[in-house]
Amino acid sequence: MANNNTLSKSINVEYLSTLWMLIEFVVALYSGIMAKSILLIAFGLDSFLEIIAGSVLIWRLKKEVNGAASETIKKAEKITSMLVGIILILLSIYVTITSLLNLFGHGVADDSLSGIIIAILSLLMMPFFIIKKRRYGKILKSDALIEDSYCNVTCAYIAGTVLAGMILNALFGFWWADSVAALILVYFIFTEGLEGIKGE
Repeated sequence: MANNNTLSKSINVEYLSTLWMLIEFVVALYSGIMAKSILLIAFGLDSFLEIIAGSVLIWRLKKEVNGAASETIKKAEKITSMLVGIILILLSIYVTITSLLNLFGHGVADDSLSGIIIAILSLLMMPFFIIKKRRYGKILKSDALIEDSYCNVTCAYIAGTVLAGMILNALFGFWWADSVAALILVYFIFTEGLEGIKGE
């Protein structure tokens, strides 16, 4: 009964997390395209990846609620990790190429109030999701749920970098801040992607 209750709470947290990622994806991607900001576009694309990961995890948790075999659940987790890992690596390649082109071409990102607001809101929201997913993941002994909390850590990290890059550009006119901050993200995104592909 306790486990079923925790499963139900886990699914609700995943629904809420996925809904927030959808809002984040739409606002960040739109703001990034309007402001010509690689950072915001990367932020939006990362949110899209988390929508995919969250959706598959909801499916996996529902399988457990319905009493699916552990082998089926493990297979679903492995496929999810592999898919998200590949997309993260492709994202890191995109960010690297675009950032370098902007640096060499002197590309400047415009100010984006909506981008700053969504980054601040994301920084405020992520700790809630991280704490809840890790707590429920430990109770259910679900590595997938705990790993999903690291997606929220990545999101918070990207939101912080986005915020720093946009503020530096808006306040001091550091035209290169957007591209340099985006390049700093690449290592983190690429590492996460490799971990997903190697997954257990």
